[in-house]
Amino acid sequence: MAKRIRDLAEHDLAKMLAQSNYLFKGLDEIWVANYVLLQSVERVKLYASQPIYTAFRAGESIDVLYIVVTGGPVIVRGTPLDRVIGVTYPGSCFGMRSLPLSYGLISHGFPSLVEAYKTADVIKIPLETVQNFYKDSEMFRKRYDLLFELREKFQYHLLNCSTYPPQAVAALLRALIYQERELGNQPEPNGTYVFDLPIDVIARASQLNHRTVEQVLKGMRQAKLIEQPKPSDVSNDIVRILDPEGLKETYSSTRDKVHWWPLREK
Repeated sequence: MAKRIRDLAEHDLAKMLAQSNYLFKGLDEIWVANYVLLQSVERVKLYASQPIYTAFRAGESIDVLYIVVTGGPVIVRGTPLDRVIGVTYPGSCFGMRSLPLSYGLISHGFPSLVEAYKTADVIKIPLETVQNFYKDSEMFRKRYDLLFELREKFQYHLLNCSTYPPQAVAALLRALIYQERELGNQPEPNGTYVFDLPIDVIARASQLNHRTVEQVLKGMRQAKLIEQPKPSDVSNDIVRILDPEGLKETYSSTRDKVHWWPLREK
């Protein structure tokens, strides 16, 4: 059941937004609290495979911005190929392309299902509150507008690859690296990038079958581009990227140029 923000500690909410979410980082906590706590802000749990809304529905818009707190990812599935065209992790948000604000007023596309691939905790901020932040804070305004650019560049990465399996998978990983680096969520202090990224999501984003994705990931592990999930990881779907530059070479490679593909069993 949705929990009204007035039932939460006011200071904790403002602190969480100002310290952990891209849109609010660096903003004064008291200033943030004065905006979000006067509105009907909700913190809700989105359950795995739960449809949230359909983006780009003709003549319709949504009325809240979703801030991802924990869990996920939340994905966008395009039609009719059921391809994953958007992945959102904690620290970011989604819904802005269906809000009648900023580039959302002219951001049109084909109907696309937005759903939580894994259970996620989100905060729903009403459109009116988002409009007030956008009007009164130049920093918020610039970051909000950048989210549209990052969505376009994410899809560009997916389009800018062939059906060559190593390049297709590397394209998705490079898209996530670019996105999370720009949002300030990654890399970790040791320079690695860590994503909770199920094989099914990779397959739907790269338009490959599951077996091929498994083989590509195995080859990437053998080439020391990525690392096997650790026993301490919260999920068996963790992809830990050890060599972003080496991955960049794979992403840029043309057919038959990746030395470890096709994968040969050792």
